[in-house]
Amino acid sequence: MGRETNVLHIWGNKESMNLNPMILTNIQSSTYFKQKLFELKTYHEVIDEIYYRVNHLEPWEKGSRRTQGLTGMCGGVRGVGGGGIVSTAYCLLYKLYTLKLTRKQVIGLITHKDSPYIRGLGFMYVRYTQNPQDLFSWFCDYLDDEEELDVKAGGGTVISIGQMLRKWLIRLEWFDTLFPRIPVPIQNEIMDALRERYGNCIDSNAFYENGLIMKRSPPPELNEVLRDERKRLRKSRSRSTDGSRERKERRRRRSPSREKSPKRSSDRSSSHRHKHESRKKDSRSRSRSRDSSSERRHRRKHKHSRHHKSHRRDDHSSERTESIRNGRKRSHDE
Repeated sequence: MGRETNVLHIWGNKESMNLNPMILTNIQSSTYFKQKLFELKTYHEVIDEIYYRVNHLEPWEKGSRRTQGLTGMCGGVRGVGGGGIVSTAYCLLYKLYTLKLTRKQVIGLITHKDSPYIRGLGFMYVRYTQNPQDLFSWFCDYLDDEEELDVKAGGGTVISIGQMLRKWLIRLEWFDTLFPRIPVPIQNEIMDALRERYGNCIDSNAFYENGLIMKRSPPPELNEVLRDERKRLRKSRSRSTDGSRERKERRRRRSPSREKSPKRSSDRSSSHRHKHESRKKDSRSRSRSRDSSSERRHRRKHKHSRHHKSHRRDDHSSERTESIRNGRKRSHDE
């Protein structure tokens, strides 16, 4: 998207402004949005309302979220399943969206001098409605902005505009909701641009939590010192690992003070010998018992087979004698 025209194109869902469905439903059904904000028709009237009414940038008012007893996706995060009273800030943010702001009007919001909350809602409008490819170009001039505001409902979380924008570029979570997701290739480009500007300190929580950041890359001298420190730490770790290995090896070896006594060694050898002999005896007795049992089975088998054979011979001999006698009787009768 180019900056040459004053028309500001909306990215994503043009009906919901890419807001969480629960937050959008609560905004559209709230009395404040339907009655009070319905009367405001111009851009400047909405800015005046922001100046007088907004004192934090959370999506829900303090103590209005019903998250007790809810678990998983419905508990305390993402604005899902346990709605409450939607905040004035988010009602006014959606009111700005209904006015279809131009590029010039959005720039007027993020550079406003009267209140940091007007600027905060202007940056939030950009985060929700603009293409992720253009986010860094929108925010880059304000990443070191030191104007402070309290973003938590009820107070207690004072951060600068720059910290807030750095957090929005790196993380999706914002209290009990999520910003639109940034595609991975674009997120990698944003991270590279931040590393080029601030160095490796962007990987720490201090980069967007407490503002203890380095404004630019560290000088070469500091890089050398850090490199030497890393080398020293590696060497100390390697020494500690070597020492632990040596201690383990020493434990495995037997120390010379604990030499084997001859009496103990003879007792151990005799006990081993007795155990070995007893095992041999047991194995012999088992083998004998197996042999005797196999012999008994073999004898029984052969005995039965002989008995059956003798019976068969007796039967055949009796049949022969009867046939001979019958033949003799026939011949005598004839």
